[in-house]
Amino acid sequence: MPTYAKKDFPVENVRRFLEPGPIVLVSSAWRGQRNIMTMGWHMIMEFQPSLVGCYIWDANHSFEMIRRSRECVINVPTVELATTVVRIGNCSGREVDKFATFKLTAVPGEKVEAPLIGECYANFECRLVDASLIRKYSLFILEVVKAHAATSPKFPRTIHYRGDGLFMIAGPTVGRYRRWFKPENL
Repeated sequence: MPTYAKKDFPVENVRRFLEPGPIVLVSSAWRGQRNIMTMGWHMIMEFQPSLVGCYIWDANHSFEMIRRSRECVINVPTVELATTVVRIGNCSGREVDKFATFKLTAVPGEKVEAPLIGECYANFECRLVDASLIRKYSLFILEVVKAHAATSPKFPRTIHYRGDGLFMIAGPTVGRYRRWFKPENL
């Protein structure tokens, strides 16, 4: 096994190594307005019920929309939407209708009022189930109440943020370590 020469690293940049999953687009709706935000700070917190923790900056337009409506949709884009994902993150829903500007299809949700994004590989309709960490940490605890996912490809090429404007695209899926995997230890 390799050993690595190391040097001090800025603690504010550790996210380059710890980002938990793909960049997602979070859609929301409140009092006749709708919005989409690009988000990379999320984590699975529980399997059943399916809970997802999401950091949403309090200056983000979606922050109050999701806090007040108590719902949103987590949409999983693929690499084909990478430029759109970055551009969505570079503008504010206070000034721009992101569905219209980026020509994205708003699909009605089955369990929530927030729209799904038709061009995304998967859509997870969510309800806010714990708001106790919002004021202190801007952390929303969401329960996925309905999930929609494409059937092909089996493993989509998702986009992952590495920090400092750099992205990684999900690579090959390998099964060579599966024989050591113990699902009962999840």
